[in-house]
Amino acid sequence: MILIACGLQRESKILTGPGVIAIPGGGNAVRLEAALETHLALFPDVRLLLSCGIAGALDPALVAGDVVVHLPPPIIPSEVEGRVSGAAFVARPSTSLGTNGSLEDRLKAALPHAYHGLIIGQDHIAVTTADKAALAATGALAVDMESHIAARVAARHGLPFMAIRTISDTAHETLPPAALVGMNPDGSMALGNVLASLARNPSQLPALIRTGQSAERAFKSLARVHATLGPVWATLRDQGSV
Repeated sequence: MILIACGLQRESKILTGPGVIAIPGGGNAVRLEAALETHLALFPDVRLLLSCGIAGALDPALVAGDVVVHLPPPIIPSEVEGRVSGAAFVARPSTSLGTNGSLEDRLKAALPHAYHGLIIGQDHIAVTTADKAALAATGALAVDMESHIAARVAARHGLPFMAIRTISDTAHETLPPAALVGMNPDGSMALGNVLASLARNPSQLPALIRTGQSAERAFKSLARVHATLGPVWATLRDQGSV
């Protein structure tokens, strides 16, 4: 069994499948962590904990739809982790994917065009270009709101951990206010909040449209990643690797 941490219900619907359960956090770190713990108690056969979904780019070279894969080493130096206040690298799982060369090799073969590097997780959205530049100074390629939670739970249970994210907003973009209120606590879309924000500030509409178009590219890319990796997960489950 594979357990996935994500943010949105839409991501969960894309990612859930045979032997794979995706838990939407809805932007609430405490709730997501509790849900992951509950599922691990209910499904003791979970062998791999992932963070998957859309993310914000920190590397200026990344564009909407690009795929970023984080295959963590057993330890990321604490002096690097501490360089960003309020954020935590997806780090320190007790079991590294490096112990399973077959999985790492299969992922790289299945996603040959993916970028490989650090993904950073934090409890709030990286909104502005300045926010993203500060996070990029750590060497991370992308940022999301779930990976640090999933990594912490994986470490607690001695499970292998990795993150696969598709880029929605680029490092060059500041998100419009309406995009920041578009998620309900259960991970569903909060359309009413978005419309209310637009009513207060109609001038953000062009930026919101661009943000929505980029998000659609990210969701489509995520669906392709899921379709590509489905056979990989099935083969590894049959082999007892995960």
